[in-house]
Amino acid sequence: MMDANGEELAPAVRSILAAARERAGGEERLSVDARSFPAAVADAAADGRVPVIAEVKPTSPTTEGSRDDDPVDLARAMVAGGATAISVLTEPDHFGGTPESLARVRDAVDVPVLRKDFIVQESQLDLVASDLILLIARFVDDLPGLVTAAEERGFQPLVEVHTREELDRALDAGADLIGVNNRDLAQLAVDLDTFEAIAPHVPDDVTLIAESGIGSAADVRRMREAGADALLVGSAIMDGDVTENVRRFTTA
Repeated sequence: MMDANGEELAPAVRSILAAARERAGGEERLSVDARSFPAAVADAAADGRVPVIAEVKPTSPTTEGSRDDDPVDLARAMVAGGATAISVLTEPDHFGGTPESLARVRDAVDVPVLRKDFIVQESQLDLVASDLILLIARFVDDLPGLVTAAEERGFQPLVEVHTREELDRALDAGADLIGVNNRDLAQLAVDLDTFEAIAPHVPDDVTLIAESGIGSAADVRRMREAGADALLVGSAIMDGDVTENVRRFTTA
């Protein structure tokens, strides 16, 4: 199976994308009153915290085991540690996520909530309300159309890229929140050099997020020095005391 760039994908990712293409969307068009992520990033910086999107991630194809805590308890613990926003997986087949978990988390916290999923068609935007919604450039054929459709509903689309070509597509689509994924979805390998190579080409008025492979205070400092306005951290937070793990990253 190929991605939107015509490149072959890792078997685990092919399975995820095949499932995404078959997954139904919502029946009614959503209208969302979103909490501002750029404002939350500015508030964190003013408070002396590194802006971190902490991810409620029950399991994934790239981690061992799973975590069965109530997602609301995890999200509240993350906010207590200083998380600027919460990311919630809603992909059910490979990540153990549900739209219901996201809805419960969003009701329970007062920070922006990102819906992390593999959205490939407009109707899938209408499955559940969130503040931010992830759109992976590599998987989306009509990126400008999906960015516009998300914004028309009130979502803040976070467009994820891994290459310069995908960055150009994201910018052409009008994205002003861009995440650089250090994980190559073709091979599932992680390389922090990816962010460092792409970040210099991102305009200053774009909010830039470093994603994947961030596991230490040194990684945080490296990504911040390379230009990251915020960091998305999943596995390194979910392993152990969630509040303390978030605090470790937000105070790095």
